[in-house]
Amino acid sequence: MSKKYLILSAILFFFLPLAPAKAQCKLTNTAFKSGENIQYDLYFDFGLLKARAGRGSMQIMDANYRGENAYKTVMMLNTSGLAGNLYTVNDTLTSYIDHDIRPLLFTKEAFEGKDYSVERQSFTYKEGKISIRALRSRNNVERFDEVVTTDQCTYDYLSVISYVRNLDYTDMKVGNRHYIRFISGKKPVDMYVNYLGPSSVKTNDGKTYNVINISMTIHDDAFTNPKEALRASITNDENRLPVIIDTSLKMGSVRAVMRHVSGMRH
Repeated sequence: MSKKYLILSAILFFFLPLAPAKAQCKLTNTAFKSGENIQYDLYFDFGLLKARAGRGSMQIMDANYRGENAYKTVMMLNTSGLAGNLYTVNDTLTSYIDHDIRPLLFTKEAFEGKDYSVERQSFTYKEGKISIRALRSRNNVERFDEVVTTDQCTYDYLSVISYVRNLDYTDMKVGNRHYIRFISGKKPVDMYVNYLGPSSVKTNDGKTYNVINISMTIHDDAFTNPKEALRASITNDENRLPVIIDTSLKMGSVRAVMRHVSGMRH
């Protein structure tokens, strides 16, 4: 999985005990509805190069997955201008979740630099266990096709966004942190999300939003600083919109700033 797409998981946050969860992995959706569409401006900071990188989007719609009612989330990232000339990204990420906010299927089709890759993670639930079949090919060569089995609630890069948008932030305090697990390629990755408190931010739609700020501790080699790999701001309202997402990578940093949203539930 490309390092860039860990920015899409930066909105993770909730205060629970630090032990890994073995619950039924079910949550009631109160934050979004079919038809929501968020548009982003992307910015790169690669030392001497600081430039607008392109556009991103995230759309949610009703879908049917193997006969089951589901939500389908599609995220697209496209570079342009100087940043795009230096490093081309034209990627589409798709996630299906059930109405209990459990991941069913994640796919990614990515054109990055000179490489073309396809990734797929499918989730099966049976007798308290989760089986995840993970596949990846790069430039038409299969890299892996493996099955990961776990009893911990595990999420992909898009389903985790829906998950954290539906958690209760009412009693959070600065310093609280929450353990969560997600699948990166074929590898389960441990993560802690740290609550940084509320503030207000202005986004590229010209509006100022009251937000909840978080940072993310990720135990993964993609990041130069595992103690604080990511920061994000999500709206402090019923919609829980991810409006600003920052990430630090070995090559520099990337910021996504919301420029337009429509189809909100509230």
